This record gives sequence, C-alpha cells and structure tokens, in this order.
Amino acid sequence: MRPFTLFASIFLAAIGFVAARAEQPDAADAHQFSFATIDGGTLPLATYRGKVLLIVNTASRCGYTPQYEGLQTLWQTYRDRGLVVIGVPSNDFGGQEPEGEGKILKFCQATYGVTFPLTAKQRVAGPGAHPFYAWAVQTQGPEARPRWNFHKYLVSGSGRLIAWFSSPTEPLSREMRQAVESALAAANASPVPAGAPAAGGS
Repeated sequence: MRPFTLFASIFLAAIGFVAARAEQPDAADAHQFSFATIDGGTLPLATYRGKVLLIVNTASRCGYTPQYEGLQTLWQTYRDRGLVVIGVPSNDFGGQEPEGEGKILKFCQATYGVTFPLTAKQRVAGPGAHPFYAWAVQTQGPEARPRWNFHKYLVSGSGRLIAWFSSPTEPLSREMRQAVESALAAANASPVPAGAPAAGGS
C-alpha cells in the first residue's frame, strides 16, 4: 500500500471513530443531563445531586396512567428523605400522550394531584431519544430500554443508574419501595461532594 493511501485510510478511520463516539452519550453519571420542564423552564439533573431520582416516562391515555397516583404517594412519602420523582411525558408508545404540555400538566394536577416535577414531552426510545435515555440504555444494556409507558429508572445520589423497572411494576409495590429505601439509605450515608450544587426537590 502506498504511503499516501495508508495515511488516508488511517485518517478516514480516525474520523469514523470520532464520529461514532460523538453519537454515543459520553457522561460519567446522570447528573450530566438536563430536561426542559413542562412549563418552559430547565431541569438540570445536577440540581438533585445527593438525591435519589425515580425517572418515569409517562402518558395520559395509557392503561398504566393510574400509576400517577402511586408515584405521587411515593413522592410524598419519601421526598423528605431525599427522593425526587420526575415524570417524562412521551408519545412514543401507542400515541397515548398526544396533547401539548399545558393540557398534560392540567390533567396530571386535576386528576392525580401531581406535584412532582414534570418535563416537557420527550422522545424516550429510538434514534431521537433524549440523551438521558440513550445513556441509560448504553449503561444498562438494551434489555433496560423503555418498551412502553411508565418504565422506571432509579438513579443514586451520586448519579449512577442503579435499577430499572418495567411498566407493570407498581410504584407502591414491595419491590419498588425496597429499592427506593435502599437507595435512600446509601445516599444519606454518603456526604455530598464539596462544591456540588445544592439539591432541590420542592
């Protein structure tokens, strides 16, 4: 192989490697990601450093929609100990979240009394998925990807993705409560690193 040809091959391969890496979410933990909120604000997950996050893709017209009630109860039960529930409305599965953000928020508040944070509508599956969801699948493997509404990810106080739960898992199930309590115990036993942003959750 001629030197120029060899150099060109190496150069093109390097470009391909960089491009491939650029397409992959490259974050040490979930705190690198941010969502738009349902009311037009910004929700950096780093705001909740030291808190345990339960991130759930939701929909208003799904057979699992009543899980909003359990998520609200879970939030009220454990928020003072450091749990933050975050709902991520998505129309990815069955077209079951077709409305805009204003109607979604009104529905959640009026029907289930939801007070935990809600993001703007997001893609959570496929090539256009929000970077958090792409990272979650990269971290946990393809078996952990959302396959329907109300898929749940549990994130530790340090930002590690420590568990996921499929749609049928009820928020107040024994499995879910045990996982949340274990994560909270670990988070409360570990001091927040110096200089980290103050955790929110109201």
